[in-house]
Amino acid sequence: HRLLSKDIAFKDLGLLVVDEEQKFGVKQKERLKELRAHVDVLALSATPIPRTLHMSLLGTRDLSIIATPPRNRLPIETRVIPWDLNIVRDALETELSRGGQAFFVHNRIADMGEVADRVQSLIPHARVGTAHGQMEEGQLERVMAAFVHREYDVLVCTVIIESGIDIANANTMILHRADLFGLSQLYQLRGRVGRSSAQAHCLLIAPDANRFSDDAKKKLYALEKFTDLGSGFQIAMRDLEIRGAGNLLGLEQSGHIAVVGFETYCRMVQEAVRELQGQKVLPPLNPEIELPVDAFLPEEYISDSLQRTTLYQKISRLSEFKEAEEMRHELADRFGQLPEPARMLMLTVDARIACKKIGFQKAEIRTNALLGTFSPTHIPERDALPEILSRCRRPARFIYGEPIQLRVELNPPKRGDATALAEQAAAVLREMSTAD
Repeated sequence: HRLLSKDIAFKDLGLLVVDEEQKFGVKQKERLKELRAHVDVLALSATPIPRTLHMSLLGTRDLSIIATPPRNRLPIETRVIPWDLNIVRDALETELSRGGQAFFVHNRIADMGEVADRVQSLIPHARVGTAHGQMEEGQLERVMAAFVHREYDVLVCTVIIESGIDIANANTMILHRADLFGLSQLYQLRGRVGRSSAQAHCLLIAPDANRFSDDAKKKLYALEKFTDLGSGFQIAMRDLEIRGAGNLLGLEQSGHIAVVGFETYCRMVQEAVRELQGQKVLPPLNPEIELPVDAFLPEEYISDSLQRTTLYQKISRLSEFKEAEEMRHELADRFGQLPEPARMLMLTVDARIACKKIGFQKAEIRTNALLGTFSPTHIPERDALPEILSRCRRPARFIYGEPIQLRVELNPPKRGDATALAEQAAAVLREMSTAD
């Protein structure tokens, strides 16, 4: 932080690299912003704070993700458990029996000695040390050096080990009262183990689930869920959803998105900006598409459930035909030729994009005909309706009522060929949505 003081001047500074960005407050970042006018700034963080991540997702900052782990690393097995002496003893005994070491994180210095004694009583043959920030510098350094040289088997410590510790032989971590830690802090602490090819374990000890807040539960179960190597981005996204994005114009680095969710929050912000600019803001149009086909990403095609969920979210945000075509190429490139259900999924995406452009709130197939129902808030002006009809190359007519509908006749398919009918419907919708 000293380098950010205003009395420090640089002769010819070209690049500023900020490591552990989440440890800096807004005032320090304002100083970085002043420097940014003259130099390039690269901020690094395993788990960026909600405000920073939000600004990147909105496009006010560039974002790059490094998701490739070092070779031969394994995901850290993570469990949320209540305090149980037998589980703790077994975890420590298992680690020591394979010649490893363990961290026991307890973030209260006042009773750390008692906790260390309890750990010692659980495994009498173990060598137990303690480390915390109120130790004299020389003493702390000696304890850490002794642990590195395997003179201690278990280190009872505070979050002082959160960063800068790389001990390949320490592969079990027990976090006492994990519900009191922040999500990014838990992720950073968990990262102190699993720094070799050995399987690492992390136990998150919390009281009975009824005794702590919903946000604390979400934090712990997020860490239990996201154990893949390079999952810091998912952890940060979850932290953003739980804590909110903070104040983009003020000092708060987190704040409530509440129950609306991140994407809805971003849409609300964008709508508020457009209203302030005097633009007309319509409610979002989410067309209902009813085609007689199975449309999904099969498990045999994409086995990883998290990956499938991520792709579904990405597909749901497609808003242009070009984007849908790029998604088809991405799927084929990453997972191979699209199976029929995946192909039909992308066909429904085309239909949805077309419906949004036309103003349909619903599109369905009825007895060899496509029936499109206009949204009352998105229907084009009356004099624009004939233009939509003119783009259609099949027999079609408007059904005037409340709401207005458009019926387009389709070619009767061969018996039972629902796919051909769906392809016709999607093609017709695309025709009507695109001006010549």
